[in-house]
Amino acid sequence: MMETTNSVHRRRPRYKGTHPTKFNEKYKELNPEKYAETAKHVMEKGGTPAGMHIPICVKEILEFLQIRPGQVGLDATLGYGGHTLEMLKCLNGQGHIYALDVDPIESVKTEERLARQGYGPEILTVIHTNFANLDQVAEKHGPFQFILADLGVSSMQIDNPERGFSYKYDGPLDLRLNPEKGVTAAARLRELEEEELAGMLMENADEPYAEEIARAVTEAFRRGEAIETTLQLRRVIERALEFLPQGERKMAVKKSCQRTFQALRIDVNSEFEVLYSFLEKLPDALADGGRAAILTFHSGEDRLVKKSFRDLHRAGVYREVSTEVIRPSAEECARNSRAKSTKMRWAVK
Repeated sequence: MMETTNSVHRRRPRYKGTHPTKFNEKYKELNPEKYAETAKHVMEKGGTPAGMHIPICVKEILEFLQIRPGQVGLDATLGYGGHTLEMLKCLNGQGHIYALDVDPIESVKTEERLARQGYGPEILTVIHTNFANLDQVAEKHGPFQFILADLGVSSMQIDNPERGFSYKYDGPLDLRLNPEKGVTAAARLRELEEEELAGMLMENADEPYAEEIARAVTEAFRRGEAIETTLQLRRVIERALEFLPQGERKMAVKKSCQRTFQALRIDVNSEFEVLYSFLEKLPDALADGGRAAILTFHSGEDRLVKKSFRDLHRAGVYREVSTEVIRPSAEECARNSRAKSTKMRWAVK
């Protein structure tokens, strides 16, 4: 007798042409476990498959952390779980890793994905909290022999237009790491006075055209324009830089868009305040001899990490800290263009 099933067949997304261009149409890239060859092909060309994130500096991180079976560690920024997976492998089934993430959408997917690979609650615990709450986590589950914090935004968040992280795709101007809490970037823009916006662009992203962009945003609101989507903000930035010579305008607009979106994301998620709190609580969360590695992706983050490590080393809290940044290799940057701005610093308690 033939078996019956209640599962409903769903058609794949339709798209024009021979290759999908929109995020939600890339059904093979969005299912890299099922379509491994497609994901591999995208990565071989130096790209990141939609819905996936390629971990950076894995070799350098593992060489420093020196993870051994039986240890208890913390991944303060779970994301897609690439770093977590490699650290779990080092435990060889003995010990435990706790992983934090504020994103209620991606963290659930990652937890399920790692469980399918054999890393369930007996060796991995995912906690839905901000890493600024490190002290609370350490009080219950620490101290930790190793801690990793990757401060970059995951590719799944950047590439999904619905999250509003990229100026390249049209979507709501959101930029919240946790879309269930706080105000959106669109709402935040409406709150800021011209001088406040210019200051924020300078402080969070070293934007050279901060005043021009802030003026253009303010004037747009005065005219009754809406800046509710990513492309609406991009058009305002393009208008703000119209005074530049045509030959350099395209690249300037691209870089100012990147910096403006970065500055807004940092502001909306209070990223500097959160990082400062994490760095302040980090030593107490580490066991004696414990190792901490942090990946940063822009100068503001790196300055905070460098200063914290240096000051606490001088105070005798850390036994040793990195004196120079560790960067991904040229080969890794060629394979993954998003690795180029990465800096790694470390400390030993």
